[in-house]
Amino acid sequence: MKANDLRAKSQDELKKELMDLLRAQFSLRMQLGTQQTNKTHELRKVRRDIARVRTVMHESKLKAGN
Repeated sequence: MKANDLRAKSQDELKKELMDLLRAQFSLRMQLGTQQTNKTHELRKVRRDIARVRTVMHESKLKAGN
């Protein structure tokens, strides 16, 4: 996921994307906890995507405030 792609989305689309990523993160954490998967790299990708979405959301709030 690229930050430029996220900047093109609306605030509602970003919120939906964030909720999907948070669900995916929870699912991956549960799978890792019960040792159903060994794809530990997926959790790192999801965490970084969550950070990207939150960063773009914060940028758009700052831009709207000015």
